[in-house]
Amino acid sequence: MSSTSSHPTSTARHKSAAPSAPARVVINTRPVERAAPLTQHLQAAGLSVVEIPMLTLQPRPTTDADMALMRQWFAGDYQALVIVSPTAAAAGLAVWQALARERHAQHSETNGDNQNDESQKTTELQTLSAPSHLIAVGEATAAVLNEAKIKAASYHVLQPRVANNEGMLAMPEIDSLQAGDKLLVWRGLGGRRLLVNTLQARGVHIDSIAWYERIMPHEACRQYNQWLQQFSTAASVPSPLSSEAVPAAPSTAQHPKPIPKQSKPVVIISSATAFEHWRQVISQGKRQATDETSAEDTVKQPLADSTGADGLPKLKLSDFAYVVLGERLANMVADEQLSYWRVEDLAPATILAAISA
Repeated sequence: MSSTSSHPTSTARHKSAAPSAPARVVINTRPVERAAPLTQHLQAAGLSVVEIPMLTLQPRPTTDADMALMRQWFAGDYQALVIVSPTAAAAGLAVWQALARERHAQHSETNGDNQNDESQKTTELQTLSAPSHLIAVGEATAAVLNEAKIKAASYHVLQPRVANNEGMLAMPEIDSLQAGDKLLVWRGLGGRRLLVNTLQARGVHIDSIAWYERIMPHEACRQYNQWLQQFSTAASVPSPLSSEAVPAAPSTAQHPKPIPKQSKPVVIISSATAFEHWRQVISQGKRQATDETSAEDTVKQPLADSTGADGLPKLKLSDFAYVVLGERLANMVADEQLSYWRVEDLAPATILAAISA
């Protein structure tokens, strides 16, 4: 669990940096429950990391339609199950276990099972039999599933070689799906359109259960404003930032030219939703967000290059460089002529290598 609660965390471990060479600033926008490993890895490399989550995961109520899909999957109606996140894995696993207990109880009642061996009953209830291939998008998602007891004779938890839509499409278990086959997806609300669109074009029937939704944290604007004040008043950092200090990012290259050390802070963006929330935070400038203002209610304001009443700059999207996940996000930031690096997974080592390139 990250240490961030209501204030952004800004710390750095300097290996040998002189006072005139402050650590590069990295803004970690990952959800608070997923931010800590990345923050710690970047700090250990001497970077100054600020946690300003752009997403918070809010559980969604399980509907009758969701339960109907789960029962169909549990009955073996689907060729594969794709799980896109640890949160989705935990939520779906809880329902899977409940269905397993329900089936066990029905079986015991039908067969007049008066077995008194409680240890055997417990083992049977805790051991799950997977009715289809299980495909976890990343290591953390697979870890949640692997902690459950799944029968060895049943399907193993599979992972794509590259943890993205393209990687999943290349898997034999996905590539072999044909017209009339069925795939179930456990996910959050939105996302993974390439996988869905590609398979639907093939005639594959896809159902999905959105166990949670991603909303903008209420404190995001306040955290950003607090960081902006600290950043802008630091004696070693010019303010406002000069857009001429950094060459424009190429629209087609995967990696732009190295950015000067004391120029743009780096923002880590893992989804289109996070990028839209970041845009809203930047556009609001120094205005404070209230607890009543949701991400959906926020009106996008024109980006301002002037300073506020307190003399602090209102930075633009282009005053930052970005580490973005996958082709879709890379195209989004390239279309806006923003400086960026594209990565194919969110492993801390991958992100550090991109920033250091």
